[in-house]
Amino acid sequence: MQQYESRTNTVRRRALALGIALAVLGLIGPPAAASTATGTFTATITIQASCQVISTNTLSFGTQGILTANTDALATFAVQCTNTTPYNVGLDAGTTAGGTIATRLLTSGSATVSYKMYSNAARTTNWGNTVGTDTLSGTGSGSAQSLTVYGRVPVQATPAAAMIFCRRSAGMVFDPA
Repeated sequence: MQQYESRTNTVRRRALALGIALAVLGLIGPPAAASTATGTFTATITIQASCQVISTNTLSFGTQGILTANTDALATFAVQCTNTTPYNVGLDAGTTAGGTIATRLLTSGSATVSYKMYSNAARTTNWGNTVGTDTLSGTGSGSAQSLTVYGRVPVQATPAAAMIFCRRSAGMVFDPA
């Protein structure tokens, strides 16, 4: 009889375990069916006409002694404008008091050395900042465009030996048509 009860208990335990397992599976439910939903969205950007000076190099006349001959130098800088945007690049008189568009000044204390900036290699076209007169015009390509400024220190009385420098600025005018 014990053997019968032992088997009955084992069967009951197995039935109970099976019942619990089935109940748990019933709570979990069937696996969810995966589905794909599609839709669209719109991406936009508005490009407005703009220009900027993106890099500059120093217009260096090097180390000179007596200024008895013209000293020429050149420097490049890059501008970038949106594609098809017309622009004019002008160079102002600089930050030294007494400097003009026609004759800019390098200074060290009260000493000055005059110099000129041109938009052509022959150094015949002064580079100023009056649109339509002495600026350099172009049309943007969307990429950087390299421009060259041609400088000249003309013959002049030589000041005392010193380091002479001046800050230069480039102004840009563009027509955002």
